[in-house]
Amino acid sequence: MTVGGWRPARVVETLPATPSARILRLAVPGWPGSLAGQHVDVRLTAEDGYQAVRSYSLGSYGASETIELGVDEIPDGEVSPYLVRDVLPGDELEVKGPLGGYFVWRPGGVAPVQLIAGGSGVVPLMAMARAATDAGATTSVRLLYSTRAHENAIYRDELNRAASNGGVAVSWVYTRAAPSGWDGPVGRLDDARLRDAVWPPEQEPTIYVCGPTGFVEHVADALVRLGHPPARIRTERFGGA
Repeated sequence: MTVGGWRPARVVETLPATPSARILRLAVPGWPGSLAGQHVDVRLTAEDGYQAVRSYSLGSYGASETIELGVDEIPDGEVSPYLVRDVLPGDELEVKGPLGGYFVWRPGGVAPVQLIAGGSGVVPLMAMARAATDAGATTSVRLLYSTRAHENAIYRDELNRAASNGGVAVSWVYTRAAPSGWDGPVGRLDDARLRDAVWPPEQEPTIYVCGPTGFVEHVADALVRLGHPPARIRTERFGGA
């Protein structure tokens, strides 16, 4: 039953993702399904009646009544520390959604797709990578993932397994520390690494960029400098929660 668009959601599983992030799987009765790239609002209600609402991207897609969130803790946040550190299977939340119709991907297009993630911005792009795998479209989809270090990358094990088994190809950028055996540069994603990793402009890719505001703006500006039309670049930004 929904009240004002809000649906009850029960936590069914919590999985550690990084030292500061967690994967949450929620059972949402009557969930109408979602497209890859959509998000939900999550509402928490304290014992004194105080409520806090934050938006989180979906790592899942499709018609299942179990949805998946990837939450990275913001130390001074109001909601994320609870979701990462305290919430347990069986706990009840409320969700509203699915939300968003611009930053979504549907299989069936002819143009290649480039996904570019910064930090926890990988979550909605993971839904797109999973959708591409299920649709047999992985040869036309690439992911570029910028993260502080390998241990800070949400979904790193799934992405590496998928890439080695014919899934979406993944290129990594490490901004602070690289894993053992890495022979590439370490530092901020720059024009040269973007040019090497993304589909070239002449192939007219649709590009999805998600991450912190500064990262998204930096990447979008660089893509335009490299010749990609702004109309083919879709962005999703997030802040503290």
